[in-house]
Amino acid sequence: MSSFTPNHALQNPKFEGYKLEVISQEDAVTRFGLEYRPTQVANSGRSPLSFKEIQSRITHNHLAMANGSGRCLYIDSEHHVILVDFTNDSHTPSFTVVYELPTPISAPASVQVHREYPSAVFLDARTAFVADGQGALYILGLPAEGVATILAALNLLITRKLLIRLRLHSAFTLSPKLSDSAAIALLSSRFYGDPEAAQTQSMASHASEFDVWAARFSLPFPNQNSDLAPIDILWRRRGQDVPMLTEYDNYRKCYLLAGSSVYHEVAPIPRLGEELDVETLPRPPPYSWTQTSDSVTVAFPLPATTPTSSIKVTFSQKTLTVHVQTTSHVEGVPLPRYSAQQLWDGIQTSTSFWTWDREGEHSFGLLTLHLDKQRENTRWMHVFASAGTPGGEEEVLETLDPSELYLIRESLEKYTAALQSGEDMSGLGLGRGVPALAQGEMDEEVDFSVGRVAFLTWVDEDGGVPVWSSGFGNSACNILSIDLPGSGPGASMVVKNGIDGILFALDEAQGVGSLPTWTHSSTFSALAFVLASKRDTRFTYHVSSKAVLAFENGSRDRGGNVYIYRGGRPGQLWAKQSVLKVGDGSAGSLLGVGTFKTAQGHTIVCLCENELVVMHNIF
Repeated sequence: MSSFTPNHALQNPKFEGYKLEVISQEDAVTRFGLEYRPTQVANSGRSPLSFKEIQSRITHNHLAMANGSGRCLYIDSEHHVILVDFTNDSHTPSFTVVYELPTPISAPASVQVHREYPSAVFLDARTAFVADGQGALYILGLPAEGVATILAALNLLITRKLLIRLRLHSAFTLSPKLSDSAAIALLSSRFYGDPEAAQTQSMASHASEFDVWAARFSLPFPNQNSDLAPIDILWRRRGQDVPMLTEYDNYRKCYLLAGSSVYHEVAPIPRLGEELDVETLPRPPPYSWTQTSDSVTVAFPLPATTPTSSIKVTFSQKTLTVHVQTTSHVEGVPLPRYSAQQLWDGIQTSTSFWTWDREGEHSFGLLTLHLDKQRENTRWMHVFASAGTPGGEEEVLETLDPSELYLIRESLEKYTAALQSGEDMSGLGLGRGVPALAQGEMDEEVDFSVGRVAFLTWVDEDGGVPVWSSGFGNSACNILSIDLPGSGPGASMVVKNGIDGILFALDEAQGVGSLPTWTHSSTFSALAFVLASKRDTRFTYHVSSKAVLAFENGSRDRGGNVYIYRGGRPGQLWAKQSVLKVGDGSAGSLLGVGTFKTAQGHTIVCLCENELVVMHNIF
């Protein structure tokens, strides 16, 4: 299992707090008014956005950075693609309109389908992918000076009526088994269910699901006219959220997707005019399951006529036995039969129990198992230890579908009142060593909500499950910070550990089949605690082990700040903190951030609604 195990030698239980290190605002911050102004206003459909869509739009970074160069891109409110260039280590940018996207026109039939924000990513300093948020994808060649050359114009049209609105996340050049010359772009889109229903039904009636697409492009890009060509989709995954992190591991030859759920494989992609055979759709899993910090809930569908006497469930600390004998067997719905099957981790047998809810007039009821974890705050990757292994149990991903959770909660509500009244709600796992900074100041409800719980899904180069992942599972963690865009290749995350933030970096693989390992490289002491006090934070990024930067959103009449927390060595009682003003009251809201490296150090670029703010020599 890919674990995030802290190195106790790098932790600092004696840490007292942060001391302010003053940075001169006049020396470190330069502002440039924008002639071409971006916007976070999006003309969208008439139906309301889901919570996940709102969350993803708030955290959407409107600024694209090219690794290893001082180039960045954004799209303004008039659909101009603006190239910002910092040449010769200069802190003074040049602004060039390199391309103008066609003005989007919404047809009445598509009013229910929301537009995405325009987005862009660099393949390298001379090539960029740009999505207009309406379904079109453009590949632009960027010369040293002048306007861009359009290398390709594409879209993703599943039916003649439904054009997929795409958001760009990352792009990579590959030299793998697929091709010696290929580029891959990772994109996401809202999944609307039945394409025909998407045009007429309210989107509020659907649970939010999102597709992640891998689009493949042969290199070199062929110059073509502006007619939209179909995108060549290599693979597609589906989850409950827009990914917060996408990476390509060149050593292991696979992709990493991080989001609030795992991203599972879906049915083949229908081509234009093509119908999927219903019999090829995947059958439902034998059970559904979900978990909290201290319990696992497993639900088996059974024919509603199954008598309680036919259900035999036995718990032990490490195993589970479930036998169901009934004459009401339904073809295609297997009855559960597990004999002393090894669980993923230990359970408390005295407080674990099961319920049988026939669901009244429905054809199927739910046999629901409530398993109390022996070790709280330990996240299970599967219900059974052998899930996904050769000859083992079928791999069933954790289910987060709201409708299914409603059924589970409804069936458990009348049975769990006594247990709920005695639950330990701390969930922090702090032990006894609480730093002095937090003594008497902790608000457990606020501190526990800091960061975003993320599942790490690994996808093979061709879209399958990596061979080495059998019995490996998908890791989960609480992410406080990810790499600041433009800071360079490689994957690292600052993960919440109690009230600390621990920087984990993905190790280089020794070979294609090497298991992913994350190494604790440094600690930002009490980071989760101090971030909990920031109520207007829009972006939280880090630059290696140098610093974590928390950017406030700001507004038209009140500029936001960036809070800079530097890492400290083990044994240090204090670490340095700095604060700089990003907006000056007229800059508007912060829309995007990135960085590039010069001979003097890292330069931070902040894109606001009315200004481009450049920060230099701050660490």
